[in-house]
Amino acid sequence: MDEQSPAMALVHLLRAVTVEFDLLGAEFAARHGLHPTDVRALIHLLDAARDGTPATPGWLGKQLRLNSAGTTALVDRLERLGLIQRNRDTADRRRVLLEVEEKATELGWAFFGPVIGEVVVAAEGFETAELDTVRRFLTAVLASVGQARTT
Repeated sequence: MDEQSPAMALVHLLRAVTVEFDLLGAEFAARHGLHPTDVRALIHLLDAARDGTPATPGWLGKQLRLNSAGTTALVDRLERLGLIQRNRDTADRRRVLLEVEEKATELGWAFFGPVIGEVVVAAEGFETAELDTVRRFLTAVLASVGQARTT
């Protein structure tokens, strides 16, 4: 592969952004006595809520590639910290759903809110068509990474 190609430059830039976000997440985790996996779990749960996806412990374990015991320990820890709660599914009382507590959302916004605001301002500087292109690119990257994780 040509290390100087525009496509490779994008790969390197995307990697740099990913590293920075990962470091930011690790800093958040350290400040709040969390493990980086705890932060990833909260992100998955927030995304599930936004998408209307029922988040069960089994679903969360699959997202994080954790076994049942690891998922239980994670959920217990987050619940003990007051960051999530378990609720019985009203449609199927045998099923437990996980929901992010307001405390977790407030902690997240207090820490990540400024950078999210800056990213939104940066995005607002682009035309709709440019944002569509960025969205299409990032969607394709996400699909590629997802496919690599399953092989």
